[in-house]
Amino acid sequence: QVQLVESGGGLVQAGGSLRLSCAASGSIFSFSAMAWYRQAPGRQRESVADQTRAGSTNYADSVKGRFTISRDNAKNTVYLQMNSLKPEDTAVYYCNARGPKCFPQCWGQGTQVTVSS
Repeated sequence: QVQLVESGGGLVQAGGSLRLSCAASGSIFSFSAMAWYRQAPGRQRESVADQTRAGSTNYADSVKGRFTISRDNAKNTVYLQMNSLKPEDTAVYYCNARGPKCFPQCWGQGTQVTVSS
């Protein structure tokens, strides 16, 4: 299995920005999709954004227009650019991959994002 390592989380004020990175230990080119999920205390893990190998993207309604998922195949890295952050975006953010080397799926260890009001 490919290992996924997230970074870029931290504490930011409402209205600020953060960029999360998810570095894979191997090539991400073969992954059918990569995604970001988040889990807030006391809540279920939810999908935030995903991108297929073909490049199509999907976003949760709560982050549309504020978050952008992208991938750099050469660096084996997926990013989540988060702008106009809100306190309700506070959660642990997880990277997810699906494909032959991550079947049924792989998860990173998570990175904490805290947005203060």
